[in-house]
Amino acid sequence: MYKVFVKEIPIILSTEKNIGEHYTTIPLKQARFKKLVKKINNGELLYVNLYHKNAEKLERFLRKKIKVVEAAGGLVYNSKKEILFIKRNGKWDLPKGKIEKGESYREAAIREVEEETGVEDLEIRNFIMKTYHVFTRNNKYRLKITHWYEMYTDYDGPLTPQPEEGIKKAKWKNFEKSQDALKNSYENIKLLFPKEYLTTHPNDRITKM
Repeated sequence: MYKVFVKEIPIILSTEKNIGEHYTTIPLKQARFKKLVKKINNGELLYVNLYHKNAEKLERFLRKKIKVVEAAGGLVYNSKKEILFIKRNGKWDLPKGKIEKGESYREAAIREVEEETGVEDLEIRNFIMKTYHVFTRNNKYRLKITHWYEMYTDYDGPLTPQPEEGIKKAKWKNFEKSQDALKNSYENIKLLFPKEYLTTHPNDRITKM
């Protein structure tokens, strides 16, 4: 299953015909992807499932229907188990950026984290997943496919947000502060986090008398 976010609304691409009563299921071959994106942007459509029995054809379909921008980024932990966030366009995000010619996904992910935050000595631990979202460039739809990696660093120096990329802040955040940041983040970013980051921690529950 893939979730392709248009604003904060996901278009589901799956091998299941029925994923919920609210969803309109459209066979993949019949889908007019750009028209669906337009309807979502106009508030005319909220729940859509694009179906094909062959999972391998789902992303292939996307790449044929809309121009792709490949990107890479990192979910970065330090020795205190804090997570590295950036703030851009008024929301908390994770460092990422476009892959340059000749780069591997892993190389691009490390370079982008370094450039956007000033963090050094990064080590990739695991590939997490790919996320998908549609954006507009020069009045044309583009699909950004971001390859995400779990990273680690012992770096404890200053953070230097990259202003030319619109980044206002770069911050290490502990568990509780990460939870708060995710309340003002993007749905595709939330997919990268373990479930406990998206629920209320027991220590945060306050009983009002």
